[in-house]
Amino acid sequence: MLFDFIAFINELRDNNEKKETIEKYEKLVGPIEGGVKDQVWFVEYLTNFKPTKYLVPEELEKDFDRDLLQQLVLGSFSSDYELKVEKDKQSELYIAVKSWDQSVVKKVSELWSFQIQRLYEIYIEEQINLQVLKAEDENEKNAIEQERLMRQKRRQAVLDTMGIKEEAEKAKVEQSKSLDELMWKL
Repeated sequence: MLFDFIAFINELRDNNEKKETIEKYEKLVGPIEGGVKDQVWFVEYLTNFKPTKYLVPEELEKDFDRDLLQQLVLGSFSSDYELKVEKDKQSELYIAVKSWDQSVVKKVSELWSFQIQRLYEIYIEEQINLQVLKAEDENEKNAIEQERLMRQKRRQAVLDTMGIKEEAEKAKVEQSKSLDELMWKL
């Protein structure tokens, strides 16, 4: 696998600028043990984002957990996403990140392995930081929970409407066939 969660946590522990966050997390939330999917922020929040299929770089198909990446993206406060069905009926996951006056949009299927690795790191560090904020401050906790709820509702709305376009296309084809049949009968 491309991403090693515990190795990443150990890197953060060894980084003078980031070790304080890990220390706070373990003091306020608990020890970081197991994998990503064992963490409280994953269990309580990211599991609410049911993953869907999307294109990934062919050469990396077996190298990373595409469902986990999608859950991290969907749950992130720092980026936006769009799941688009392309011409070939395959879904593309677009990730949009804004930084000051610059905005970057990328398709996951066009990313390199080091870019996917970096996404895991960014999104996991974000979730760790949010969990620390939740534990430190009641106002932050409420704001984070509201944002999380909004993101979950947005995802559900996307899932609820995803099939509407395809259904409309099918109905249009059926209607056209029925009209053709009627015309032949006249």
